[in-house]
Amino acid sequence: MPDLIRRDRSLPLAAKLALLPLGAAGAWIAYSRFGIDHHQTLHPALPGRHECLETPAGGIGLYGSASAPGVPLLLIHSVNAAANAYEVRPLYRHYAGSRPVYALDLPGFGFSERSDRVYTPRLMSDAIRAVTAEIRHRHGGGEIDAVALSLSCEYLAAAAIEEPGAYRSLGLISPTGFDARFVGRHRDRTRHGGAVARTMLNAPLWGEPLFDLLVSRPSMRFFLEKTWGSKDIDEGLLAYDYASAHRPGARHAPFSFLSGALFPDPPGRLYDALSLPVWMIHGVRGDFVDYRHADRVAGRPNWTVDVLPTGAFPHFEDMPAVARRYDAFLADRVA
Repeated sequence: MPDLIRRDRSLPLAAKLALLPLGAAGAWIAYSRFGIDHHQTLHPALPGRHECLETPAGGIGLYGSASAPGVPLLLIHSVNAAANAYEVRPLYRHYAGSRPVYALDLPGFGFSERSDRVYTPRLMSDAIRAVTAEIRHRHGGGEIDAVALSLSCEYLAAAAIEEPGAYRSLGLISPTGFDARFVGRHRDRTRHGGAVARTMLNAPLWGEPLFDLLVSRPSMRFFLEKTWGSKDIDEGLLAYDYASAHRPGARHAPFSFLSGALFPDPPGRLYDALSLPVWMIHGVRGDFVDYRHADRVAGRPNWTVDVLPTGAFPHFEDMPAVARRYDAFLADRVA
């Protein structure tokens, strides 16, 4: 009998222990709903003119500093949970005043439309093409230079292939797709689980709380340190990322990214098809340094490949070195 009593008395404790994760989840859901500000004030990330273009890809936030003459330069940020045009800020500020410079917020990020839809590589490349067409229209219809960061390099390559006369050159900073994906078998991720996974992530009950965990300040600092390969990250970028990721609709595009719907496959066919001058630069620190297939393009006459002793955002760490190499590429391959 004493053994039975002891066993009976242990049941409530076991039940309580089993309910602890559910209780913690419930508490976080409540805190996400009532304790986190999802209407953070978001100031423009860049100086100069700031506007919203209506395009087939939705409303696109566009920055511009176009007082100087020359070939326009379009800058395109990366794709991640808290991406926005602040990621190209050092490049924008460096070239503003010496040539027309523009930067956009891709669909789902920054000041662009953040509606609840599946975000795809096609949507991103369509946005780039629409902004490119607008810039060309404003500057007499000539070609432009464009520089993209990380995964957006694949979208820019796709846009350049579809509009071969729109771009004078492409710049690829820490481009994705030179790892095992370079030769991966093509499949449409939006039809092979991406849309389903996104729907599961974005469920009304837990979608916002889950995203709040992902874009908490400690989490974003952790991922930026992975990007830098160092704890010496840019604090201004972290602060702006936090504000940008705590706006209405901020989770929709990142959930497409996390579900795999935003990755073109295989990127090798995009890079292989580029015939215009291409400049590529990447660092050697951090978690994003797998360039095992870079030799597939390094020897081509239209490609220039540079490497710096930095992380994946070299323009934040050593903007003068990045500018010297980019300017040398333009002088050698384009001018």
